[in-house]
Amino acid sequence: MERKLKIAIIHPDLGIGGAERLIVDAAVELVSHGHDVHIFTAHHDKNRCFEETVSGAFPVTVYGSFLPRHVFYRLHALCAYLRCIFVALCVLFLWPSFDVVLADQVSVVIPLLKLKKSMKVVFYCHFPDLLLAHHTTVLRRLYRKPIDFIEEITTGMADIILVNSKFTASTFASTFKRLHARGIQPAVLYPAVNVDQFQEPHSYKLNFLSINRFERKKEHRIGTTLTIAGGYDSRLRENVEYLDELKHLAAREGVSSQISFITSCSTAERNKLLSQCLCVIYTPKDEHFGIVPLEAMAAHKPVIACNSGGPVETVKDAETGFLCDPNPEDFSLAMAKVIQDPQMASRMGGEARKHVAESFSTNIFGQHLNQYLISITSSKED
Repeated sequence: MERKLKIAIIHPDLGIGGAERLIVDAAVELVSHGHDVHIFTAHHDKNRCFEETVSGAFPVTVYGSFLPRHVFYRLHALCAYLRCIFVALCVLFLWPSFDVVLADQVSVVIPLLKLKKSMKVVFYCHFPDLLLAHHTTVLRRLYRKPIDFIEEITTGMADIILVNSKFTASTFASTFKRLHARGIQPAVLYPAVNVDQFQEPHSYKLNFLSINRFERKKEHRIGTTLTIAGGYDSRLRENVEYLDELKHLAAREGVSSQISFITSCSTAERNKLLSQCLCVIYTPKDEHFGIVPLEAMAAHKPVIACNSGGPVETVKDAETGFLCDPNPEDFSLAMAKVIQDPQMASRMGGEARKHVAESFSTNIFGQHLNQYLISITSSKED
């Protein structure tokens, strides 16, 4: 019989997104394995979050919501560090010791958590933050240099480092050269999707669906779609600006009547959109993993995605969808194939569902994560 563990999860902002979905899935699955799980975060809006975080399956405690997310839309990284440090200090001094702490996104909390020798720390690296940050000016490079250095050093202090794909693992090695030279290699733990939430599709309307956060890097403009849905946070300037850009682009191209924009749809709304579309297009290039293709395939729908990054590891080209070069022409050709043969979309959707159920279910994700945590806590006892 497995030992029951006390597990703390520290996550910066428990909103709606791929990183948050993974954290929530981790909590749900670890609870199902009989562990006590507690999530700590600096922000949790109960009106904009995944339903599981308010259902009572596990407690969620917020510390530091009063701390700023930015200073006049600048210093986002520094503010994130300060908020997460505050959360970690509260966990250290206000709570009894946990057997293991799972942290993600902000590695600066790791050395603080390691102050309690009895606690093991697992760090889930979605992607090196230093590659996501802009280093466009001399001032920004000076600002980011110590932060980038701290990220690498503190990441290497974790007892286990997990990443979301082989693509991220290779990027981790080429980015964190000091850690790679020391032989520190992350293990790949793919994010997952709960396949049981998706039923047989209601229809295969001639409608393409794109689901992403409203961020420029998501490249919504590559493919022409009828429905663009995604996470939207009015606190984030880029979300506001980019949605306006997309609406103006649609108007300029004369297709406003054909495109619907849906912001921060609920899980039920998202599932309904997936159920009724013909195909899902996923436009980000070099995406670290990408949970949307899994959700689409679990919903019996084929996926058209870029032939780079995580989708290369999840989408089977010409079997569960199409992998394309990141340009409008290639995406349009793939979309035309699906339009011309809706039955092919149905066949691909069936294969896609089977593929996700066998390789990317939350049950499999939970089993692997549980094994990692049991392993490091057992080594502590030894």
